[in-house]
Amino acid sequence: MSQVTFGTSGWRGILCEDFTFENVKVVVQAIADTIKASGEQDKGVVIGCDTRFMGQRFVEASARVLAGAGIKAYLCTRDTPTPVISFEILRRGAAGGINFTASHNPPEYNGVKFSPSWGGPALPETTGEIERRANATIGTVCYSYPTLDDAKKSGLIEGIDPRGTYLADLENKIDFDVIRRLGRVALNPLYGTARGYLDEPLRSRSIPYTIINDHLDPYFGGQPPEPSEAHIPDFISLVKNDPDIRLGLATDGDADRFGILDADGSYIEPNYIIALLLDYLIRVRKLEGGVARSVATSHLIDAVAKKHGVPVYETPVGFKYIGELICQDKLVIGGEESAGLTIKGHVPEKDGILACFLVAEMVAREGKSVRELLERLYGEVGRFVTRRDNLKLSPELEIAYKNKISAVPAEIAGTKVKDIIRIDGTKLLLEDGSWMLFRKSGTEPVVRLYGEAGNDARLAEVMAAGRKFILS
Repeated sequence: MSQVTFGTSGWRGILCEDFTFENVKVVVQAIADTIKASGEQDKGVVIGCDTRFMGQRFVEASARVLAGAGIKAYLCTRDTPTPVISFEILRRGAAGGINFTASHNPPEYNGVKFSPSWGGPALPETTGEIERRANATIGTVCYSYPTLDDAKKSGLIEGIDPRGTYLADLENKIDFDVIRRLGRVALNPLYGTARGYLDEPLRSRSIPYTIINDHLDPYFGGQPPEPSEAHIPDFISLVKNDPDIRLGLATDGDADRFGILDADGSYIEPNYIIALLLDYLIRVRKLEGGVARSVATSHLIDAVAKKHGVPVYETPVGFKYIGELICQDKLVIGGEESAGLTIKGHVPEKDGILACFLVAEMVAREGKSVRELLERLYGEVGRFVTRRDNLKLSPELEIAYKNKISAVPAEIAGTKVKDIIRIDGTKLLLEDGSWMLFRKSGTEPVVRLYGEAGNDARLAEVMAAGRKFILS
């Protein structure tokens, strides 16, 4: 096995290659040792999984590892959304949670995500300790773990289903009576953990809905379980061709990301949804606080924040940094361009279920389509157009990248560089308000190029200049 490395959302690998029972036990043992070092071992750990192959088996194996360390496991008895595991950690006052998920990655992947007692994704100092412990013991230490039955008999494993308590809490954060005004809603859990979460609040109130892809399929219908425009053509077709549907709501495999379709089936970029919800939560809900966005996320959010006179917190990519600010009660909303958000008073973790229902509430209360709401917002704060491209590097370009990015030009795309931000990658702020961001992948020879401008033509110039800078 290669070294264990935690990325922005945990350790991931390909099933039967790196991601094996033996290696998972090493990682979970490292988590157990980290918890014991913190002195929180008596609080127990919530363990869950998404709908991938062998998920529940990995959960059970992890529970045995924790039992061997004398740590109680609260074992989710069915696949469980990532935000629900976060909610359950906080509700129980647990030492943390272990979640087997590869989120929106293709079905051959799985992953281990650890959330400590504060409920959000573990910060680098915590994952770094887990990495060190795991990598020091790979292939050198053999542990003996109790059987599942013995661990249950000794009280170190307890089966739980947190769905009811999570949905009850959602009643305090979403106005479902307002959503009733909307009309028919289309739902798409993408064969993932939001089955029974997206539909139940509507079903129980006899709010009309149409749902697809709501059965268990570890292959995710042959597409990565990502609710982006490229991966939901069946959902787009459904909404586009049914005149009774007012809104399309989708979630990814572990329900921490959202995808929104307007009444005409058009896909609305997550950047714009976050900005719209920021405006709605302050203007209509009267929530107080700032907004956090990752360095790669639209400055439309900044324009809305300026309109309302609230601060903006720019973070590195990775929701853990936004979650930390939610815990400090500094935010109305925090979000990332990759379709993750949460709000004041909710879990410090991405929640695609919450996001979908917030959009439904907003559209129902405002009596306008998402596109109409966006055009109104543009009229108030200006237009912003965003895009992301992946630039593949040749071996020569990859070697030269570090030197190139450390000496950026004073002018690019025909405009002077006003400022450079390096909190995560290299972001160039241009004098005309447009910007570009270069982020090198940690796993492949790819540079992610993000750009934003006030119109499509200018954005095309910005992206072309960014590509030329990196690839020439």
